[in-house]
Amino acid sequence: MTAGLQHPPAVVQRPGMPSGARMPHQGAPMGPPGSPYMGSPAVRPGLAPAGMEPARKRAAPPPGQSQAQSQGQPVPTAPARSRSAKRRKMADKILPQRIRELVPESQAYMDLLAFERKLDQTIMRKRVDIQEALKRPMKQKRKLRLYISNTFNPAKPDAEDSDGSIASWELRVEGKLLDDPSKQKRKFSSFFKSLVIELDKDLYGPDNHLVEWHRTPTTQETDGFQVKRPGDLSVRCTLLLMLDYQPPQFKLDPRLARLLGLHTQSRSAIVQALWQYVKTNRLQDSHDKEYINGDKYFQQIFDCPRLKFSEIPQRLTALLLPPDPIVINHVISVDPSDQKKTACYDIDVEVEEPLKGQMSSFLLSTANQQEISALDSKIHETIESINQLKIQRDFMLSFSRDPKGYIQDLLRSQSRDLKVMTDVAGNPEEERRAEFYHQPWSQEAVSRYFYCKIQQRRQELEQSLVVRNT
Repeated sequence: MTAGLQHPPAVVQRPGMPSGARMPHQGAPMGPPGSPYMGSPAVRPGLAPAGMEPARKRAAPPPGQSQAQSQGQPVPTAPARSRSAKRRKMADKILPQRIRELVPESQAYMDLLAFERKLDQTIMRKRVDIQEALKRPMKQKRKLRLYISNTFNPAKPDAEDSDGSIASWELRVEGKLLDDPSKQKRKFSSFFKSLVIELDKDLYGPDNHLVEWHRTPTTQETDGFQVKRPGDLSVRCTLLLMLDYQPPQFKLDPRLARLLGLHTQSRSAIVQALWQYVKTNRLQDSHDKEYINGDKYFQQIFDCPRLKFSEIPQRLTALLLPPDPIVINHVISVDPSDQKKTACYDIDVEVEEPLKGQMSSFLLSTANQQEISALDSKIHETIESINQLKIQRDFMLSFSRDPKGYIQDLLRSQSRDLKVMTDVAGNPEEERRAEFYHQPWSQEAVSRYFYCKIQQRRQELEQSLVVRNT
């Protein structure tokens, strides 16, 4: 037994209307759609009026409610509406063929539209290329010039404070990037992970001969370091500078370094060099591609004759060491005749490609997008205006060629539309009488109706019991 008796309404096919014909509102003067002397807005030919739905004698839904909402159908969400609006706008930018035939000069607009489409495709492809390039590290080698200088302050017996009465020296470590094209200069300390200055242990003792600086998450970047100590003797010192590699780099085990020809490199570059070595020497198992059959050098390094390639990153951990620091030996001079002594050293560092910032700003820029959207809206309005003028022109031409025939066709079309609007599905006069409900099908219809209600009530009770038990 089905859920209920349905009485399908008769489907009424709306007859077509001649080109340019439309049914004006009752009492409105006839004239071209959207003409200046009409009070009603322009309506395209063939559209149903907003007062009644064509197949039912029922008022149309209010302006704030769509037909789908009035019939209980799902309504498209905002993203779906925006996507459909975007597709509609792209189609609305194209001039109809008849307008292009009337105005041959409009072909120049169509050529520009085709060029715009190609340009949009090219820009979109380039944006994807830029996004892929930004995912990879973009580094270039530059020279960081390091300046190490010191000054000596001799003792002054007549000084009032204790600092002036004792001889002291001050060591300064500074640096700058040579030929730096970027507008925002990097601080000197941002190139290093740590800096250790080792002084003469015989002069300053085992507890005071080390000066250390290590980067922490809260470190404030600085343009240089300075160390001040008492003393009137020249001091030998050693500077240990650890570069801050991004991404981190590692020093290879001597055996692995000889095998791959690398000394210090990032983990990904080391794994790639290993894979290149495997391919060059054909060490991949021909039957099981997941395994590598090591040669004698491979076996000595990884201590196994056969291993999976997925195990290599884990086994590499024991073969990778911290990179060697940059070691600089310097003499802190306290010779009075040499008040300031400076030593210069050039260090190779890796810095971000300046183009990377420009590429990022290009992807994040929205100024051009807003201007393009405004121009697109203006184009859509112009095309809509052209289409409305085309409808008015067709109306005027049809009326001027045969006024009598055009008016007769318009009246016939209006009478057909009026008949469609006033027709009602079924036979209302017959359904008003009691004899209509004494036919053989009425008993089954009532049974189905009550069965449907009983099933609905049962489902509600089962759901309430489930909720109560939980």
